[in-house]
Amino acid sequence: MPQLTIRGVSDELADRLRGLARERGESVNSTVLALLREAMGLDARRARLVRYATWTPDDLGEFERTLNEQRQVDPDLWK
Repeated sequence: MPQLTIRGVSDELADRLRGLARERGESVNSTVLALLREAMGLDARRARLVRYATWTPDDLGEFERTLNEQRQVDPDLWK
């Protein structure tokens, strides 16, 4: 994975990042990465993708019911 160096971080910002990291029980690096992912919307996007990539048992039931409705053959159309 690439590494980034961020220059020009003010003392106030550094202190707040360290404080937030301490509150979360994380490293400053992990905290900064989480904040960047949140700011860029990556976690929200991933959460939406998970919804479309996983089915609950209810989702499967709904899919199968809908598919079965479409499998009905009208004999009058096949004469």
